[in-house]
Amino acid sequence: MSIVTVQLGQCGNQVGHELFDVICSDALEGQRKVYSAAGCERFFHQTSRGELVARAVLIDMEPKVINQSMNRAAKSAMWKYGEKSHFSQKQGSGNNWANGYCVHGPRHRDAVEELVRREVERCDRLAGLMAIMSVAGGTGSGVGTYVTQCLRDIHPKSFILNHLTWPYGTGEVIVQNYNSVLTLAHLYELSDAILVHENDTVHRICGQLLNIKHISFGDVNRVIAHQLGSVLQPALTADSRGVYGRNPLGELVSALACHPEYKLLSVCTIPQVPTSSMAYSTFSWPSMLKHMRQMLISNTKMEEGIDWQVRLPAGSERTRSLAGTGFNRSLANLLILRGKDVYSAETGGFEDPALYTSWLSSEAAFNLWKSPVPFNKYEKCATLVSNSQALLRPLDNMVGKAWNMFASRAYIHQYIKFGISEEDFLDSFTSIEQVISSYSQLH
Repeated sequence: MSIVTVQLGQCGNQVGHELFDVICSDALEGQRKVYSAAGCERFFHQTSRGELVARAVLIDMEPKVINQSMNRAAKSAMWKYGEKSHFSQKQGSGNNWANGYCVHGPRHRDAVEELVRREVERCDRLAGLMAIMSVAGGTGSGVGTYVTQCLRDIHPKSFILNHLTWPYGTGEVIVQNYNSVLTLAHLYELSDAILVHENDTVHRICGQLLNIKHISFGDVNRVIAHQLGSVLQPALTADSRGVYGRNPLGELVSALACHPEYKLLSVCTIPQVPTSSMAYSTFSWPSMLKHMRQMLISNTKMEEGIDWQVRLPAGSERTRSLAGTGFNRSLANLLILRGKDVYSAETGGFEDPALYTSWLSSEAAFNLWKSPVPFNKYEKCATLVSNSQALLRPLDNMVGKAWNMFASRAYIHQYIKFGISEEDFLDSFTSIEQVISSYSQLH
């Protein structure tokens, strides 16, 4: 089954390009016929000349990044974007969510919907739609939210996954916290699941694990693409009977987003080492899974800096408030193992009921996917997608900063002039506060 990807804004288009690059090079690596065919069908369609064309729609209010992405894809000689699968204008959204959502989105709705319709009709079977966007600027967040609303209207029964890039805490855009609150509040009503990457976390991975001295957005985007690809490439589920190609978005949503109040997903992958060190690095499943489990418990996204002091609560302590303990409670977890000796990996530690909320059995809360095919040149690779309290702190920080600005009425007039009222802001704050409350009370 195939996924149609919608790349939105500068960040969405750059991450999307890196994702297709990773997926294509991985699918075409070595003699892996069944795996490669499943991966290619999922993300590409083929021309009569055998060229791989991404199942993607590229949208930005300025043409520069789209042109760069299309040219880079064409030069790779592995795959390309469709010649008529993009839409751009000559004026951006000015880092203003309201401008994107209230002006640019409605103005260009017909053109965007037509592009998406064409891509959907090229699919023999549609698995769902994935929107890739940031939450800091105006086009990715504002137009991205509006386009997601359109996708939900047109495909009410299809799975929709939103991939969001969370801005640096130090700030890329002065109003990024407003844009983030408005985006998340609306997407919570529209999306089946919201997968989040934090720029600060990925930046640390680039510096501390990959030893990159001068970190660029391209470096950050490649790490995000690696982690996303490790989730979306074909894998075997417990009941797949050895056959790739089931609905990847449907499986992901059913495994992790079983309650409409809990849709926020985080992801971490191990190992992550510099390319130059790969040939000299050896990894064992027991060690990797021990580290991954402790990363989950202590809410650490990297092997370096794991807090081994954080322990699971025992017995009746599970029902007590966990505030201040540092323990990361999960609603659901999906562990994806890829590579050599994958069927010998012991994953029982992730089935511990103490990891999960008391109202869901660990059998229902934990899912395991496996593939004996190595991913992206790693002999062994483990990825954990988690619906847990992992995003609680950055979410709370973002709302706090946005509320402080709103209380002083900073920049509110810039949103009002495009059609967003103070009541819309208050509704969004209320919505996100409810999400924070729900995740805080997991026990």
